Amino acid sequence: MKRNMFQWVNEILASPERKALPIVTYPGADLTGGRIIDIVCNGKVQFECIKALSDKYPSAAAITIMDLSAEAETFGSPVKFSDHEAPTVTAPIVTDKASIEALQVPKAGLMRTEAYLKAAELAAEKITDRPTLGGVIGPFSLAGRLFDVTQIMIAVRRDPEMIHTLMAKCTQYVTDYILEFKKAGANGVVMAEPTAGLLSPAMCKTFAFDYVKQIVDQVQDENFIVVLHNCGHTVKQVDAMLETGCKVFHFGNAIDMLDILPQIPADCVACGNIDPSNVMRMGSTEMVREKVSELLAQTASYKTFVLSTGCDVPPGSPQANVEEFFTTLQAYNRALGATAKEA
Repeated sequence: MKRNMFQWVNEILASPERKALPIVTYPGADLTGGRIIDIVCNGKVQFECIKALSDKYPSAAAITIMDLSAEAETFGSPVKFSDHEAPTVTAPIVTDKASIEALQVPKAGLMRTEAYLKAAELAAEKITDRPTLGGVIGPFSLAGRLFDVTQIMIAVRRDPEMIHTLMAKCTQYVTDYILEFKKAGANGVVMAEPTAGLLSPAMCKTFAFDYVKQIVDQVQDENFIVVLHNCGHTVKQVDAMLETGCKVFHFGNAIDMLDILPQIPADCVACGNIDPSNVMRMGSTEMVREKVSELLAQTASYKTFVLSTGCDVPPGSPQANVEEFFTTLQAYNRALGATAKEA
């Protein structure tokens, strides 16, 4: 369903209630009975999870699964699958200048990425009360999976031109893949750039967010936006993130949102950052209630804040914790409305 996404951002900013945009697709398996292996390989099964979550919870958007292996697998990376965990890349496929130069950029939409595009297409068609956002990896994080995260951190200093060659190919692929989401009817994408959070601010701009800007310039318009996710130590990277041209940013639990929000312009949105593992997966409902309430209280003066998880909530996270996340938000909004009426 086509919609003005810049207006969607403005509506969030103007809302008297606090909105939520958690990355919480995997727990949808509990609602549908789907297996993790099927969800990451079958677009219809993944859509059923997205639809079940959208029917149950008032998230600001429907989001496909954040899978940081699908794009690398299309290049030829080996991937480990499990019925209990998200798929992961197990080994690099490029190791030096020669192998990078020989690396072919695959056509977007092949192999398992076809399932993600199908899930987005079905969600955009069937879920009409909110936008649909596809999940894609960022170009530097993709490069890290193709080259190895530890080795790329060394190579950006020892042989930067080699990594720029790899980044150009990753950027081309991610751009093409996002355009396929656009054709499928999605209203935007959440771009995950976690590996960028390991870089210094200067290196982060040069090797990650300058390339993200190239992508945003080609794909973003009033009907399609890029939500930039970075779950690293991002406090000193915010300026470079803002320069990408994105309007919505998503932060991980490695940082304090109160260090981020003063840096966010009034016309942008910052989402975060309940711990997806220690709180949403491993914590009790009481812990979820406590952490969500605390974060909402701390950020109450920032209209730019949207409640979210710090990253994708892992498979196996209790449905009760997801429900408590939203129940706590709804209680906060009711109290907010009561206070406004009294005033």
